[in-house]
Amino acid sequence: GQVLDVVRSVPAVNEVVVISDGSTDGTARVARAHGARCIELRENVGKGGALKAGIDQADADVYLFLDADLVGLRREHVEALLAPVLQGEAEMTVGVFDGGRVVTDLAQLVAPFLSGQRAVRRRVLEDVPGLEASRFGVEVALTRHIRRNRIPVKVVPLDNLTHKMKEEKLGLVRGFVARMKMYWEIMKVTQPSRFLR
Repeated sequence: GQVLDVVRSVPAVNEVVVISDGSTDGTARVARAHGARCIELRENVGKGGALKAGIDQADADVYLFLDADLVGLRREHVEALLAPVLQGEAEMTVGVFDGGRVVTDLAQLVAPFLSGQRAVRRRVLEDVPGLEASRFGVEVALTRHIRRNRIPVKVVPLDNLTHKMKEEKLGLVRGFVARMKMYWEIMKVTQPSRFLR
């Protein structure tokens, strides 16, 4: 709920939409209690499918994507992600954790293109091939599309922001299995030797 409250406090945000991707943990109830519109998908379709469902249901020129498990999100973070896109400096921003927790900062230092914190223009999203089918590889698909088409993007440091690790949310074993599944989905859409060409 804290992420929703922060996002709703930003004047530039017209609507907050939460996608419940086949979840059974009360996501929809929490979203509605915090003033968000919730789209409930009966079956888990993965991150790409969930993003596509949100894009189809919310008519906007600019979309802001944030992970629900962020810790330490502030209004300034949201505004910093939105401003370059709204002001025409970039077609997409990518938020990178900075000064949060060592483990999440290091992961984003090594692979900033995997960040889920982004603002992006609708016209960019509409042209990304395979967005819906990319599951956890959606950030890779977005980044590949941006690089191939030389679309202006800006990296935005997000100070003192982090997120809960899968192992924290699901327990050590289930969290590790979920992490490996996520990495596998990412690897399926990534060709490391040619990724950022």
